[in-house]
Amino acid sequence: MQKLNFHPYQFRFKNSENKVSIFDEIRKKFIVLTPEEWVRQHCVRFLMEEKHFPKSLINVEKEIKINKLKKRYDIVVFNTDGSIHLLIECKAPKIKITQKTFDQIAQYNLQLQANYLMVTNGLNHYYCTMNYSQNRYHFLQEIPSYT
Repeated sequence: MQKLNFHPYQFRFKNSENKVSIFDEIRKKFIVLTPEEWVRQHCVRFLMEEKHFPKSLINVEKEIKINKLKKRYDIVVFNTDGSIHLLIECKAPKIKITQKTFDQIAQYNLQLQANYLMVTNGLNHYYCTMNYSQNRYHFLQEIPSYT
């Protein structure tokens, strides 16, 4: 798999039926290793090891309904009160981050109301905070660590 713009992390892999899988610490199972999953797993490790978020507050690939359509977010980090602290959209490294990507996460966030957003393709990371009173996001250099 391609080297990403994250620290190098240790992962567990398994080979079965000519497919490589990676162990997901959050879902507690092996997931087929796709380029997007490679980015997602690095992002989860970044949250736990660099930003010190507890594993118990991180959720991966859950279904939500937006305008009666079923969608799946990549990663959500909850606050201890159950509100959403951070919403993350992951793309494969070959996918360029465009306005369409930001529109997608903004659409998800209309329902989820996260404090922070992150968009990444593993090579480029974008962070922002939400200002709901002005209906805008403000770009940040990084997301805050867990306190």
